[in-house]
Amino acid sequence: METLALLMEGIAISLTPENLLACLVGGLLGMCLGSMPGVGSLAGVSLLLPLTFKMNPTAAIIMLAALYYSTMYGGCFSAILVNIPGDSPAIMTALDGYPLARQGKAGKALFSANLASWVGGAIGILALTLIGPLAAKFGLKFGSPDLAWLIILALTSIGWIIGDSPSRGLLATALGIMVASIGLDAALGLPRFSFDNVYLFSGINMVPMVIGMFGFGQVIDMVVNRDNFKKMKTERITIKESLLNKEELKRILPVSLRQSGVGTFIGVLPGAGATMSAFLSYIIEKRINKNRDLMGSGAIEGVAASESSNNAAAIGAFAPLLSLGIPGGGTTAVLLGGLMMWGLQPGPMLFQTNPDFVWGLIGSMYIGNVVCLLISIAFIPFLANIVRIPTGYMIPCITAVCVMGTFSTNNSMFDVYVMIVFAAIAYILKQAKIPSAPLLLAYVLTPMLEMYLRQSFDMSGGSLGIFVSSPISIVLILLIFVFCLAPVMINTLKKKNNIEGNVIDEG
Repeated sequence: METLALLMEGIAISLTPENLLACLVGGLLGMCLGSMPGVGSLAGVSLLLPLTFKMNPTAAIIMLAALYYSTMYGGCFSAILVNIPGDSPAIMTALDGYPLARQGKAGKALFSANLASWVGGAIGILALTLIGPLAAKFGLKFGSPDLAWLIILALTSIGWIIGDSPSRGLLATALGIMVASIGLDAALGLPRFSFDNVYLFSGINMVPMVIGMFGFGQVIDMVVNRDNFKKMKTERITIKESLLNKEELKRILPVSLRQSGVGTFIGVLPGAGATMSAFLSYIIEKRINKNRDLMGSGAIEGVAASESSNNAAAIGAFAPLLSLGIPGGGTTAVLLGGLMMWGLQPGPMLFQTNPDFVWGLIGSMYIGNVVCLLISIAFIPFLANIVRIPTGYMIPCITAVCVMGTFSTNNSMFDVYVMIVFAAIAYILKQAKIPSAPLLLAYVLTPMLEMYLRQSFDMSGGSLGIFVSSPISIVLILLIFVFCLAPVMINTLKKKNNIEGNVIDEG
């Protein structure tokens, strides 16, 4: 009852004109920035932070928090409509969202994404309200060795779960690890695979890589296979047409609820973040969903899994930030710096010393989540018109967006060349029927894996025993063995069933 009373007070605080306006402004900015390729929540919060220093701390953090979780809403629009993820968590959304748009179901895909985002946000906020401190403490039980095993589990499983062929999926994963290894070694400062090119000392930037593989790679496909893209639906899309029927709601609601829990848990893990959450949730759903064979070619379950998870993770990241003063990722690290500049010290005492601030922020999330849902649904008829643009106009428009988005990242033409190279790689992989998603997952997770491995060795003085010293590590190792053996077992069972079927037919 005490928690409920504090929450009601927090909602009342968030409904004051100043705080409500801050929530609305942050939500609108976040949705706009989230739909712009290469911007994302980290850049948006970093740019807006200096403008909030003279604001009331509660209003300032409400605005920045709204900007953070609303970028998760915005990222799905460009991912679904033009196959250019606005931010890295939306990469998995594009796998099913863009095929749905090509099938004339852009409105359905956007509505599914927005509804799943709302469910994920609601579950994340509820968890933050009720069990935020407890979840944060459990997340802290994951040490560097445990997090390293968690990433290895993702790398060994996504290759065969997302791809049709385990060998091709693992090949793509290996390519991603190779690309992520380019640049200066984080510990020794020595260049790796840079070929004496100063531009490669900092590694391959993710923005031109993602834009190239998903955006400009699509342009190449549109040029080569223009007839396929002429078949896209050209009728005007309305909100009524975008609404999901009873059967479609039954398909995405269990997925959204299930993966919201996964996203919330991943969100409270230090250093995990929304990107890892979206990838892992898609992997899980691809494994257990009854429509898993459709995922990757246009299934609303895939859209729901990714969007519900990354929104829940974005909210879940506030649990360790507020309760323990530990940021879960880059964006929350910027928010932590802002809190300290406002004279607030995140940690266990924050709930006692500044309850108005904490519960005002949590209360604003309930309002902001609903506001983002309404705004995003209202935008569907306008933004969905993108799929009605003729291919001849789409090609130069998408090309311009890709080039400008890539160049503006570092104001460097080298990034544009990187984008073109990875667009060509993506097209070649597509022709060879090698999935691109494992490559991107490996690219995102490899630096984190390297960091956790180095931390573990530093903690143990170089001993391998630290990797089997906790129950969490043992469980994760067993799961890795299961995922590695699963493809072999599945193929064996298929062959056995085929043989038995042939024997029955002959009989």
